[in-house]
Amino acid sequence: MNIIEKARELGAVIQQDECYKTLVRAREANDADTELNGMIGKLNLLQMSFQNESAKEEPNDEKLKEYDKEFKEVYTQVMQNPNMQAYQIAKNEIDLIMQDVMQLLSRAIQGEDPATLEIVHENECTGSCATCGGCH
Repeated sequence: MNIIEKARELGAVIQQDECYKTLVRAREANDADTELNGMIGKLNLLQMSFQNESAKEEPNDEKLKEYDKEFKEVYTQVMQNPNMQAYQIAKNEIDLIMQDVMQLLSRAIQGEDPATLEIVHENECTGSCATCGGCH
């Protein structure tokens, strides 16, 4: 079996993991949330308005401040939305899994034994000062 086939198998295993399934459900809930999608659309329009104004030869600082203020307000509302919060949690979980997978692959390529290497998380003490950027 070649590397690509094994990667396909790993992809299928990831899709069977509960963290992945939670992410899919959270993404679907976000897609179905019309209020959330309206706020995200508003964010995109505010961002475009800000960019258009700032690209002018003489941008209106008051307009830029107002766009920025409104963007921050809408962004806060988006991030307080329960569906978005659930999505962020699920996304963070799957990102951690992917970081672990990438670390394992990277260290295996460097010659470490993939069967015995321990995954090291950022800010996690391994007991060896050689792997550390300093105690926290």
